[in-house]
Amino acid sequence: MNDDDAALWRRVQVGDESGLAALFDRHEARLFRHACRLLTAREDAKDAVTIAFFELWRKRSSVRLVDGSPLPWLLNTVSHAARNLERSGRRYRALIARTPAADSAREPKAADESGILAALKRLPAREQSVVVLTVLEGYPDRAAAETLGIPVGTVKSRLARAKAKLREDLAAMEVSWT
Repeated sequence: MNDDDAALWRRVQVGDESGLAALFDRHEARLFRHACRLLTAREDAKDAVTIAFFELWRKRSSVRLVDGSPLPWLLNTVSHAARNLERSGRRYRALIARTPAADSAREPKAADESGILAALKRLPAREQSVVVLTVLEGYPDRAAAETLGIPVGTVKSRLARAKAKLREDLAAMEVSWT
């Protein structure tokens, strides 16, 4: 991405915690916005970003960089953490719903559980990762392929399938509005 990320990354690779802190300061806001698009709870979005940076530190010897920046890797890791947090939240809510005390308290509904965000969440994880990196974050197909460790052609085919599924979902939503 730029020379600053590359310099910070070199510091992180030799175990310099202040380099990780500088990367956090630089990318935290963007990663948080990304996590907020994928999760309904703000606290979960913060957790997803924290998990991504923890994993970045833990796996610093094997992280794939794109143009010298760990940002695409971080975006992908935030997506995975968000899915895991959402899944565990669903399990927790299902458990709570089965308890006798659950009848008296209602769970709040998410703001966009029937819209575009819900359609994106229904995509398989592989297709969702490609959509997030290429469409939402604007990375070129080559950068997404590098980040995900797959061929560029696979990125293109997953993106085409995802767009077709999203198009169908959006068309069905549009019909329900009329």
